[in-house]
Amino acid sequence: MVAGTRAQAEAIKKQTTEFMAEQMRLTLSPEKTAITHVDDGFDFLGWHVKRVPRPGRAPVAITFPSDRALGDIKHRIKTLTKSNMVNLSLDELIRALNPKLRGWTNYHRHGAAKRYFGYLSYYLWWPVIRWLRKKYPHLTWKQIKRRYWGRDWTSPEGNRLHWPAEVPVTRYRGRRNPSPWAAPGTDQATTRPETAAA
Repeated sequence: MVAGTRAQAEAIKKQTTEFMAEQMRLTLSPEKTAITHVDDGFDFLGWHVKRVPRPGRAPVAITFPSDRALGDIKHRIKTLTKSNMVNLSLDELIRALNPKLRGWTNYHRHGAAKRYFGYLSYYLWWPVIRWLRKKYPHLTWKQIKRRYWGRDWTSPEGNRLHWPAEVPVTRYRGRRNPSPWAAPGTDQATTRPETAAA
């Protein structure tokens, strides 16, 4: 990330490309290497980073789950709840879904993800319900709920779906990140041992 003009960013990109090719024998991926304004946002490692205005205060950069990351977890849910998966038991379906849901929510719970978690829980409900209706076509919805979900939405074997909306979002709100080389009991940076002056 640079503070400057687009021409300066293009020059840095060119220098970086040449350095990586000559010194590291690596090439930059054109699809993953883009120059954009922070107000327009950019995707990085499953996150969408964007600077947003705040009336009366300085703008701030916020990280959201990217559209691609959300699409990936939705695709995984859809794949596991297709018609050809009705041979699984409800307990097996839950045990297949939960690690994916837990991993996705744990990765994104430190960003601005509360609305995404709520939406994902809403989305999760419908494929699972449709899967149950396909698995038990002769039962009514009330019968399915009574026999296979119980009062607290738990499977007969005692397993429960990992609902994303129930995951707490714990965003960092401090003025400065603690230093990995801080003195014990403080967040004040100290000189790294290997670079300390003699």
